Amino acid sequence: METYQTQLGTVFRQDCVAFLKGLQDNSVDLFFADPPFNLSKKYDSGAKDDLDAKDYLEWCRTWLTEGIRVLKPGGSFFIYNLPKWNFALGGFLSERLNFRHAISIKMSTRMPIPKRLYPTHYSLLYMSKGKPSRFKPDRIPMATCPNCYGDLVDYGGHKSKMNPKGVNLTDIWTDTPPVRHKSRKTRGANELPLKLVDRILELASVEDDLICDPFGGSGTTYVVAEEKKRRWVGCEIGPLDSIQSRFKAWKESEKPYFDAMRSKLNALHPPDVYENRIKQGLWVLE
Repeated sequence: METYQTQLGTVFRQDCVAFLKGLQDNSVDLFFADPPFNLSKKYDSGAKDDLDAKDYLEWCRTWLTEGIRVLKPGGSFFIYNLPKWNFALGGFLSERLNFRHAISIKMSTRMPIPKRLYPTHYSLLYMSKGKPSRFKPDRIPMATCPNCYGDLVDYGGHKSKMNPKGVNLTDIWTDTPPVRHKSRKTRGANELPLKLVDRILELASVEDDLICDPFGGSGTTYVVAEEKKRRWVGCEIGPLDSIQSRFKAWKESEKPYFDAMRSKLNALHPPDVYENRIKQGLWVLE
């Protein structure tokens, strides 16, 4: 069986159900899945992505059952998918796990569909096996204009009482769109943004925890887990070349962006925003 291994993890070229069946019960601290959305997309693996709805949901329930089995008590379980599919799977999951949040992920584009509202978000279901043993979300900066640095949100005259580490994270994420720009993409299909995976791992895991992602794709979960000193394991039914190449190019191609992204978190005013608000004579928390 083809594999790619790093200091902290291993990805197998294998079907997700067969892979998960090979893992021990209660062995994973955090389970994250970004399965194919059944939108008739073409993948390098040749995997079928145009199943009947009944067959697609039955397939999802099969690997979800295995994912729940391998999750430790107190572990966290995340499913990223279209609202249509997560809505259909929510009842199944709620009978087996504790519901935590239904998080909306804003889409960067709109796709007109006849006789429907424009879909403008993806769905991220956050569940846990019992009471979660990990929960420490990042705080995010106060919303400011990227050009003039003025306030974008009215905080009701209570800014002086705000936490210097930033604003509480909500269940609507507007800053984590899929990677589409050619300078950042590493494969033809959509990729998860580093910020999304980083936020999930920061929220619900700590160093040395074991992260499981059975849909490796371009390896976003794996490179972020490695950077954050989490152990990881996963599989990808298609070629592993792009994942291997991504790890080898990480320090030069993506780590600078990742470090810059992390530097703006857990502060009400990131350094560049703080300096510019001072120059503009705008309020800052002293």
